[in-house]
Amino acid sequence: MLLAFDTASPQVSVALLDDAGTVVAELVSAETMRHGEQLAPLIEQVLAAAGADRLDVTAVAVGAGPGPFTGLRVGLVTARTLGFVLDVPVYGVCSLDALALEAVETGVVDGSFVVATDARRKEVYLATYDADGARTSGPAVDRPDTVATDAPVVGEGALLYPDAFPHAVGPVRPSAGWLGRAVVEERVELLDPEPLYLRRPDAEVPRAAKPVS
Repeated sequence: MLLAFDTASPQVSVALLDDAGTVVAELVSAETMRHGEQLAPLIEQVLAAAGADRLDVTAVAVGAGPGPFTGLRVGLVTARTLGFVLDVPVYGVCSLDALALEAVETGVVDGSFVVATDARRKEVYLATYDADGARTSGPAVDRPDTVATDAPVVGEGALLYPDAFPHAVGPVRPSAGWLGRAVVEERVELLDPEPLYLRRPDAEVPRAAKPVS
């Protein structure tokens, strides 16, 4: 079974899928942020809801972002740890690609479109996609007014910046279920479980002080 989770948005999403790509259990955190406190309990709850345990997991899929530094780190470290402990493969997926696949498969888009999510600092993470959900550019980070478009826009960015993205369509945040389906059906580029930060984290290691001359 494939265990999938995404921590690239303010909410944590976890799902368990069978070998055919059917979601057998999926949960989304009730609270935003606090990824480090919520991910492990949600994984256990999803496994319990499916009547499974960790030994039933044959692969792990994790959202690689782009997203906030802290949230991504929690998800990716957890994925790599589970992969090591269970001796199973770990697949990274661009979280924007998961949103794009859901948009295409649920019929909310029927041509080329954009996915834009909240990057904070009055910016968005975004990528463009064709009608089949294949990424044609990005991901990138930019100011909404710089990348404003009348094309359909999937993701939370469209709701946060309606002046720049007037044609908002669902979904809003990445779903672990759709992320898992993307992996099982080989609908997206599979990445190493490394973060797509796109910019430097706010907290950095202080540089060494310059010698006094």
